[in-house]
Amino acid sequence: MDSDIQISITDRNDKTHMLEVPSDIGMNLMELCNSSEISKMGICGGIALCGSCQVYIESDHELTDCSNDELSMLDNLMYVKSNSRLACQIKLNNKLNGLKVRIAPDQ
Repeated sequence: MDSDIQISITDRNDKTHMLEVPSDIGMNLMELCNSSEISKMGICGGIALCGSCQVYIESDHELTDCSNDELSMLDNLMYVKSNSRLACQIKLNNKLNGLKVRIAPDQ
């Protein structure tokens, strides 16, 4: 049985938003940010082509490995850190309960 998960998102103004969503909602992190009106991101529609949804993972969650498309996009962005990921590539699930991310500066 799926349950709610909590996600902490710090926006570009350094304000932290605590969100509680069903783990089976079928969204990625970018879609959650957009639907919660935390930040408008994903100019490309969430297919790892624009980098507008870059986030920094600030918790110790083990995420799926980056795809080649995601790695290629991250190689072309500014403000990339070792904990950078594209929010459009992070599918929400019960293993992400307690995830903490910070939205990267605008490109």
